[in-house]
Amino acid sequence: MIGYLRGSVVVDRQFDGGALILDVQGVGYEVTVASDAFFGTGTQLELFIHTIVRPDALLLYGFVTMEDRRFFETLLATPGVGPATALAAVRTIGADALAAAIDAGDVKAVAKIPGVGPKTASRIVLELKGKLVALAPSPRAIEPTESSDIEDALRSWGYSSSEVREALRDVVLPDDDAEALRLALTLLRRS
Repeated sequence: MIGYLRGSVVVDRQFDGGALILDVQGVGYEVTVASDAFFGTGTQLELFIHTIVRPDALLLYGFVTMEDRRFFETLLATPGVGPATALAAVRTIGADALAAAIDAGDVKAVAKIPGVGPKTASRIVLELKGKLVALAPSPRAIEPTESSDIEDALRSWGYSSSEVREALRDVVLPDDDAEALRLALTLLRRS
């Protein structure tokens, strides 16, 4: 079972369903990603993976956080909800908002998921209401923005991706790259 992948994006969203190809030390994994963000070619990406093995396919679904993956897996356990529906839920509404809607019994909000009608929405609410614990925010993998340049610079100085993510969790970096790097180094030295 594949549970986590880290590598660089070779092809982004060229396949049906939002799959990308992630190069992990020379092996290209086709991963359907829950995020709508565009990851350009060469972007370093870390994903928590849910693997589905079928007689005719090995399917990989990638999530930026472990909480999103767990929520996806919880939705899959609901009768009538398959991977496409669960992925659409995480992509469009998000795990936190969907958990709140389910706990509030808001069938209309759940029915906004693409491919989910009133019956399936009612089933999701019925099956999961009261069973979901509020999802605690966790550090997201640094997304492909200016901060990925900061992460690359810090990794070149010997810091691991996990050290960088932990030090920069809940930190808004300045727009100026030099200031952002200075702040990141200060935070890393403290941890």
